Parts: sequence; structure tokens; C-alpha cells
Amino acid sequence: MTFHFRALRRTALALLLITAALPASAREFRVAVGDGAGGTQEALGLAFTAALAEKTAGAHSAKLFLNGQLGDEQDTVTAAATGTLDFSILAINNITPFSPSVGTLTLPYVILSLEEAETITQGEIGQQMVDRTVEDAGVRIIGWAYSGFRVLTNSKHPVTTVADLQDLVIRVPKNEIMIETYKSWGINPTPMAWSETFAALQQKVVDGQDNPYMTVNAMKFDEVQKYVTNIRYIFSIEPLIVSEQLFQSLSPEEQAAVSEAGKAATLASAEFLRAKEAEIKTDLQARGMEISDPADGEAEFIERATTQVWPKFYDTIGGKEVLNGVLAALGRPAVE
Repeated sequence: MTFHFRALRRTALALLLITAALPASAREFRVAVGDGAGGTQEALGLAFTAALAEKTAGAHSAKLFLNGQLGDEQDTVTAAATGTLDFSILAINNITPFSPSVGTLTLPYVILSLEEAETITQGEIGQQMVDRTVEDAGVRIIGWAYSGFRVLTNSKHPVTTVADLQDLVIRVPKNEIMIETYKSWGINPTPMAWSETFAALQQKVVDGQDNPYMTVNAMKFDEVQKYVTNIRYIFSIEPLIVSEQLFQSLSPEEQAAVSEAGKAATLASAEFLRAKEAEIKTDLQARGMEISDPADGEAEFIERATTQVWPKFYDTIGGKEVLNGVLAALGRPAVE
């Protein structure tokens, strides 16, 4: 499948125009999107919108609300759980507080490639996480966006070693695993809501943050950050969730259409990342960002994070066996 981002934009716009002519029973669902235009979250949303209209023969459509218009990402989980929001696309770390087992995928250096992310989310482990999220959070994961590794950006100087981090104030989401990862590297990061991050970077309240290249581009962080480090501690996976109240109110045929549209959007997201990430990285360099790789293959970052952080969260994610299940699915050795 060839993914055409502009074509999806046109398709989504056409579908929104069509909804005016649909019968009163037709529904236009609201989809909260944390990021701005041009990123992975929007791409997933556009693909879902197009697939949903196709699979319901135009009976239902969806409208995207970008840049957190419908609330912070964690707030949208609560809104969906209570039935006041239909769908949301959000970073996986923002659903982890509601469904801790999903946090397995945010443990540092567990997912090491797009292919590993696809293996986990589209396989048995992914289905287990869907089931647990319904039970724990009252929302259902129906699709996954793949955004790539959360690279580190900052406005002060290049970072290639753990020592280079020590004078930096780094923003992180309000996520304990990510906070503890930075602590393992010797610094106390600053937890901060996503909606506040750009302004904090701009005003030098914080020096840096980490997010995938796709998000750095979509949020125009190159305007307030200069240096990028290609750390690979988290491969960013962003679920598309639906209110379980809404899902259960649909007919079996409609539920199938929503689920199939989510699967189609997931495949489209992987294609989007493969097609766009290298191009975006080059564009960011052309706009003045300087990109570095960690020294020694990231060895010190990896050793500190895996030995200090993983054991702290075995109980939180549901036991060491949950992590070992993920590692086994990836063909990697279990932790003792």
C-alpha cells in the first residue's frame, strides 16, 4: 500500500462536505488530536476518517480537532471514558496512568524498531493490552500510530553522553517511567502538560524535551530548539481510542466497521512513518537543527536505564512476566 498524505487530506475534506447531505441519523464523531497538522497523529486520524466513511458507506464520518483543542491528552481519556468524547489519538504514555500494563511499551529500550512495534501492537500482546485498557480505563484501543523514537532536543548544546545532560532542564510528560529514566541518567526532569511545552521551551523555562522527529516537525520545535540527539529509549506509539460507552452503543456491524477502520489506519501510519521520517529529519537540519548520535552506541544510557528503571516497574505493569511476554514475542531473552 502506498500512503499519500495529501490525498488523505483531500479525502477527509470531501467527506466532511458530504456529511451535510447525509440523513439525520448519520453521525459525525469528534476525534481529539494532541499534535498539530503534518504529524503522525493527524495522519492516523485522516486515514481513520477515510476508512470509516468507506466502511459505513458514508453513514458515519469523523472530524479531527488538532492541537489539543478538546483538552490535554490525559483529559481526553477521562472524557472518552465518561462518554463525553468519541475518539482520541494520544501518546501512549498518557494512557498508561489509566491502564498500567500498557506502560510496558514505555519502559526504556523495550521496543527497538518500527518492526518490533508492529509485531507487538498488531499481535497477541497488543490484543491483551486492548482488553486490559477496556477494563482499566473504559476506553478501547482500535488503532496505533507509529511515530518513531523520541529523540532529545535542547536549546543549549549538543548532547552525546550522560554527562552532557547534567546542566539541562528537560521537560517530560507526567509519566513515572519517563521521569525515572531521566533520574537514572542523573537529572531530575520537569513533568509538564503537553499543552504548556512549546511556551516553556520558548520562554526558557525548560531547556529541552524529547519527542519523535514527526512531532518535532509538526509542533515546529525547530523554532525554539537547536540540538537533537538520536537517543532510542522509547519508540513512540500513539493509540487511537474510542469511548467504550460509544462502542457498545453501536450495532455489531458498526462496531466491525470502526474496528476495521482502525486497523486500516494502523497500516497507513506505518507507511507514513517509513515514507516521511527521513525527509522530515533532512528538513529540520535545513532549518538549522544540529543532529548528533550518542557516544559508544548509547551504551551508558542503555545500561543505566534498563538496570535501574525496569525493576522499579515490574509490579506496576502487572509483574515481571508481562515484560517477559513482550520480550519473548520479540525473540529477546527474559529478565531474571
